[in-house]
Amino acid sequence: VQLQASGGGLVQAGGSLRLSCIASGFSDSGLTFSDYAVGWFRQVPGKEREFVSAIRLTTGATRYADSVKGRFTISRNSDKNTVYLQMNSLKPEDTAVYYCAAARNLGVSDFDRSSMDYWGKGTQVTVSS
Repeated sequence: VQLQASGGGLVQAGGSLRLSCIASGFSDSGLTFSDYAVGWFRQVPGKEREFVSAIRLTTGATRYADSVKGRFTISRNSDKNTVYLQMNSLKPEDTAVYYCAAARNLGVSDFDRSSMDYWGKGTQVTVSS
């Protein structure tokens, strides 16, 4: 399974960005896109990668880090094997490399970096003050 993240960029504080995570290569795994939970982590230099948001693709259940609640929204388009992260009211402290990740048959409450089966390459988000 491959994950391709995109949509990062440079934005002013208060602005918005939408990240996309496109998944492919399920035929080898014997599973489908809907069998996974998919989410986002972010990392800044010198700090651990931290959880941002996740969605269970079968049920639509979601979870957010406290720092992004009310500002970020995660959603999915199963027809396109894609998960989105809409980021509004961005703050300079949101600046980080954002990584898409997926885990088989995992609930969103268990979605943490040690439980991921697949990672995508990161996309840089920079929020200027």
